Amino acid sequence: MGSNEACDLENGIVNDSSNEPKPIKTAHSLSSSLLRKKSDVVLGLNIRSSLARRILRNLQEVIFGTRICILFLAIPLSIVAKYQNFGRPWVFALSLIGLAPLAERVSFLTEQIAYYTGPTVGGLLNATCGNATELIIAIFALCQGKIAVLKYSLLGSVLSNLLLVLGSSLFCGGLANLSKEQKFDRSQADVNILLLLLGVFCHSLPLFSQYTVETAGRTSSASSVLLLSRVSSIVLLVAYIAYMFFQLKTHQQLFDSGEEPDENGEDEHAVIGFWSAFSWLVGMTAVIALLSEYVVGTIEAASISWGIPISFLSIILLPIVGNAAEHAGSIIFAYKNKLDISLGVALGSATQISIFLVPLCVIVAWIMHIKMDLSLSILETGSLAVSVLIVAFTLQDGSSHYMKGGVLLFVYMVIATSFLVLPSQTDQANLIGSRLESPVGYSAA
Repeated sequence: MGSNEACDLENGIVNDSSNEPKPIKTAHSLSSSLLRKKSDVVLGLNIRSSLARRILRNLQEVIFGTRICILFLAIPLSIVAKYQNFGRPWVFALSLIGLAPLAERVSFLTEQIAYYTGPTVGGLLNATCGNATELIIAIFALCQGKIAVLKYSLLGSVLSNLLLVLGSSLFCGGLANLSKEQKFDRSQADVNILLLLLGVFCHSLPLFSQYTVETAGRTSSASSVLLLSRVSSIVLLVAYIAYMFFQLKTHQQLFDSGEEPDENGEDEHAVIGFWSAFSWLVGMTAVIALLSEYVVGTIEAASISWGIPISFLSIILLPIVGNAAEHAGSIIFAYKNKLDISLGVALGSATQISIFLVPLCVIVAWIMHIKMDLSLSILETGSLAVSVLIVAFTLQDGSSHYMKGGVLLFVYMVIATSFLVLPSQTDQANLIGSRLESPVGYSAA
């Protein structure tokens, strides 16, 4: 009995999957698939109880089916650290580590569900859940009124994808393929760059309007900036809907990578049933929500204890650890001279965060009667704008070499250093608060 037949029987599904349309193989799903391990399909088949057999197979495929399953140990450790008072910095660090395998498993589970829902719904599900970790962290930051942390984390995710992930991919791919000319299809990259420029423009408008009214000798109105941000957010969400229609319907061929995760084609079928995948997805989303609450609630304590600004933790550290699995897959594909997939991972994630997650948070905050706008500081706005422009120039000729990736990494290093040595207003407020609570000030544990 094959793995697919065993899976169907366990879940009460009998069909012929050979005639069913396969889900769209996006860059995100292929990137995550590199960290999956092949499992022994006969494990648990000799057990009489169908329920026990199903649980064993699900544990095997979902928990032990990733090469980074060891990081799951950080989840119970973070809970123990929380309730045994090990220290809030420990809770922050362990929760951050625990988010890494969960983000990769969410990608796996949405791909499994996509086998049963068809290519269009599956593609939409993969696109929506591609940045589930960032979305959940943003929601908890919003509920706790930590607007600055929310903006930092989303900005950091965009910068990380554009500079660190893409830069590392181009750099490693260039070094591994010195004797080959690395080429990629510019069509998908051009669409993402245009949408990223739209996001930069909407983020820059509040700053431009404030500078204009101050130059004219008037006082900038917070209500007008808030209204401008909300209207811009609605426009961005409409652009995202158009982008989804463009990606999944009219120009699907631009985003379907056409690559297979392995030569044997063993990942062509679902390995667990629909309801099993759905149940695991709900459960892991709940765990992500728990760890996200821990991260948001302890980031100030970690900042004070480690002497690192909140802006640096949110913009640099959070995105690197939270999406480490997906980022590693992007670099591996570039190493194999498959730059289209690497570009799809980096630019696709950055685009989704810029024109979907950020405006969605503004609208949700509006519904919750929380005043959140798109305004960023000059440093943050400049970093975002320059990053998008540098990436656009880097990809303009459809070819790559290691020097292009090196330049992107150098830019990311400079930006990271600026957020480390130039504390923001939130960091200064956190510093003042820590000094009021402890005589040792910013370095207090």
